[in-house]
Amino acid sequence: MNTNTNKTKVIVPCRFSYLHCWEPDSVNGGDPKYSVSAIVPKSDTKTVEAIKAAIEQAKKDSVSKWGGKVPANLKLPLRDGDLDRPEDEAYKGCYFFNANSRQAPQVVDAKVKPILDQSEVYSGCYGNISVTFYGYNSNGNRGIAAGLGNIQKIKDGESLGGRVSATEEFGTVDDEDFLS
Repeated sequence: MNTNTNKTKVIVPCRFSYLHCWEPDSVNGGDPKYSVSAIVPKSDTKTVEAIKAAIEQAKKDSVSKWGGKVPANLKLPLRDGDLDRPEDEAYKGCYFFNANSRQAPQVVDAKVKPILDQSEVYSGCYGNISVTFYGYNSNGNRGIAAGLGNIQKIKDGESLGGRVSATEEFGTVDDEDFLS
């Protein structure tokens, strides 16, 4: 059991979206990073409150980065899916935030066994991620970011990438009849 005393770290049960846990991805030409958009139902008030508390702690821990006070225009990671992604059904009634890391996360199953088959973990499935919130001050941008730790897949969900399995797309073919 996790007896972590780091008040900026949270284990977040969520749905994975825009998941890049096997290969780092570059966003807008930036450094390639491993990342996930974590979708958290607004009804999961325990998790939402834990995230908000960790963000508040990260603010306190980062005041020195911002000249001794919390900036008025501080960028915060937790966003409202109903406001920021109203056209996306997966974000309806949910909060979300993006977490990333330069280091590859460990990806495990519900029994904490490593998942080796990359097709097993995808945007749309459900699980836990470990996240550490921290302050940044870079090129005039100041805010709180979410550092991605590890990923635990708990259950399958409808793919958010429009991808379907081969068994859903194809039927069996007798090779004697193929292209004849």
